[in-house]
Amino acid sequence: MTKTPTILIVDDEETVRRFVERVLQDAGYQTATAQGGPEAIEAAARLGSFELLVTDVMMPQMTGDELARRLRLKEPDLKILYLTGFSDRLFKDKVTLWEDEAFLDKPCSVKSLKEAVSLLISGHVDSAPAGGGKTAEPPKTGGTREREAAGGAGKPGGAGQSGE
Repeated sequence: MTKTPTILIVDDEETVRRFVERVLQDAGYQTATAQGGPEAIEAAARLGSFELLVTDVMMPQMTGDELARRLRLKEPDLKILYLTGFSDRLFKDKVTLWEDEAFLDKPCSVKSLKEAVSLLISGHVDSAPAGGGKTAEPPKTGGTREREAAGGAGKPGGAGQSGE
């Protein structure tokens, strides 16, 4: 039997945290939540191992990027999904996303959140997402692309998550 993936969700906005948690639980994932970086580090220690960190970028006390860096010291293969209303700030000091990183602009749709998580965890979009329907453009992912490509400009087939 395959282990159900566990996802740590971190956002200082309770409504966002609850939305992401509900969507991912409905999609069959196990979840844990934290309000910010310090609480997330404690939650990660309690969890031991988990497959994905879904984190806000701009939070008090610790940014999502700093949280990801700290968690990867113990778990180098940890996959990261950044949720942000400030994608320009995500790339202020970080000019590229790594291979196992992606981001979605807030607000995001249920469909785009499920697809981004599925792509990061399994490498593909589930053939029958819980919400049904056709698959859409994958989330903006990292690798060796420069900032502009990660943000969607110059990406074949158009840019971003707009219109969902």
